Amino acid sequence: MCPSRVADGEERGWIIPIGGAEEKQNDPRILKRFVELCGGDEADIVVFPSASRLLDTGQRYEQIFHDLGAAAVSSVDFDTRRDCEEKGRLDRIARASGLFFTGGNQLRITTLLGGTSVAKLIRQRNASGVHVAGTSAGAAILSEHMIAFGEEGGSPRAGSVRLAPGLGLTNRFIIDQHFRQRDRLGRLATALAFNPFAIGIGLDEDTAAFIGPDNTLEVEGSGSVTVIDAAGLQFSSMDRAEEGDPVCLLGLSIHMLVRGARFNLHTRRADAGTLISPKE
Repeated sequence: MCPSRVADGEERGWIIPIGGAEEKQNDPRILKRFVELCGGDEADIVVFPSASRLLDTGQRYEQIFHDLGAAAVSSVDFDTRRDCEEKGRLDRIARASGLFFTGGNQLRITTLLGGTSVAKLIRQRNASGVHVAGTSAGAAILSEHMIAFGEEGGSPRAGSVRLAPGLGLTNRFIIDQHFRQRDRLGRLATALAFNPFAIGIGLDEDTAAFIGPDNTLEVEGSGSVTVIDAAGLQFSSMDRAEEGDPVCLLGLSIHMLVRGARFNLHTRRADAGTLISPKE
């Protein structure tokens, strides 16, 4: 699934993966910033709750976005792939200024939406300026390559991660969520060992990567974003490792970014951005 082409004179919309468990009441700065990007009091947001098996997930996010000032919010669910071809659902997505995927099971999203008119429309809308966010499983599906499942742990090991096609908004990164809380450094590094082209983005809970049209990532939220850059990889033992063996990787670059820090996905350079000293 390749990203849709951005037409001349237009800008791609923001892509906003969230690490899960984002603050929704006391200080919902991530969700509030998403609403502001989508137009503030003119925002028109579609929520996709299909990853979750909880019946009230869509309604819950509808209320959250309404409380944050969005003008219109609708939950659009899919029980079958046939639903993804239904004109009313497609028309609703086509009117939105922001699209939001909830958490749950990322394979449930991709098996329902993959290869359908809805998936194609979401890529086209993002390429034409509509902002797309997702939390937890909804974050994992945003890229072309998706971590379907894997083992926890700090060391890369052969067979510790399984990749699957994602929604395909971009091919520049691979997302892993609940990163520090579930000890997922090893599986993200393993995913990059298969193909060092992509950049690994490990998102802590209540932490988001706001990725703008210029491919600059800015961190928002209370945790950190771990960026793993394998562009300078000098050696990998992945090709000779047996199932369960540790993998040797030489030349990885790792950045630990907190709120306000940035990473350019094109130049692969990190900077402190608007980082504020704790003393200020």
